[in-house]
Amino acid sequence: MTHTPDWQRIGALISNGLHISRGDKVSIFVTDGAATDAVTALVAECWRRGAIPQVVATDERFDAAALAWAEVDVLSQAPPLEVLAMTWCDVHVSFRAMTAPEVDADPARIAALRRGRGLVSALRWEQTRWALVRVPTPAWAEAAGVDADALLREWATSFEADWADVKRRQSALCARLDATERLVIEDRHGRLELPVGGRSWVPFAGEANWPDGEIATAPIEDGVSGDIFFPGVFWFAGVRVRDLTLVFDRGLVVEERALEGIEFVRQLLDTDEGARRVGELGIGTNAALRTMTGDLLIDEKILGTVHIALGRAYPECGGVNSSALHWDIVKDLRSPEARGSLFADGEWLIKDGIVAAPLAEASVFLATPAQ
Repeated sequence: MTHTPDWQRIGALISNGLHISRGDKVSIFVTDGAATDAVTALVAECWRRGAIPQVVATDERFDAAALAWAEVDVLSQAPPLEVLAMTWCDVHVSFRAMTAPEVDADPARIAALRRGRGLVSALRWEQTRWALVRVPTPAWAEAAGVDADALLREWATSFEADWADVKRRQSALCARLDATERLVIEDRHGRLELPVGGRSWVPFAGEANWPDGEIATAPIEDGVSGDIFFPGVFWFAGVRVRDLTLVFDRGLVVEERALEGIEFVRQLLDTDEGARRVGELGIGTNAALRTMTGDLLIDEKILGTVHIALGRAYPECGGVNSSALHWDIVKDLRSPEARGSLFADGEWLIKDGIVAAPLAEASVFLATPAQ
């Protein structure tokens, strides 16, 4: 039996997280018709609350023609109607359906398109209360080699939490990590050290992303060192990347390797001056999500994963790195192949692939910690 999410409840949860109320102007972007039910529910909830929703079709299928014919300098510009939407609204919600992932275009042109979209993202961060909603589709499940109904069920279940309690528990862990000087991500492939002393940790508990459930900070910009390996396949902007390795020295990516997608990776890293620095270190906390999909917005929330984002930092964490790029890259520390670890000043958060007590106690659905 195909699982049907409770779209009305999901629309209410998104609205609650963003505190949508009477008079709010709400811009809503939708990237594919597969997200129509979710969009319809949010639009209805906005009108019910007295807010004013406006929907803009930013369907990613339209990008193929732009990538084929537009000049690179045009691709690099922020789409003007999207900019107008951001300057008009108080609240922004982007519904991003998980469509067929691979895009057939010159990596340099795709990177230029991402630069333009990154300018819109920067406006979203700076000027609105916002949320991104990633909606699973059968097409993505097929590409990822997972069962579509099981993926949708996991996704819908991940919403069903007492988010006020989640925020309380995540905030307690964040307060504990605020006193931390250094985090280390380590497995048999490498070791990455991320200094975080003096930076703040922020909980994400049903307010900015759906599915949600992570904590994050901004590492010291010139302090990240070592190397990290991201095994397997994932996609960004429709480009397939496989077995990515990044080597850092004094905060900068100084070497990058991949079995697929390396030209695209290098184009992203050359986006601007801040693109080779880590803007975010995030830790997934949602135990309802278990299946790695290759989609970063979902995978980064999975309990047992850690992610870094190259480029733009969260200013609320104390980060100062500026970039049009914000590229989350997820590492699954649970994987039998890696059985990785994450520790903060010597305290285990994940040990040999198993979630340890401090992180388990802050998970969206309470998890069993490592002994």
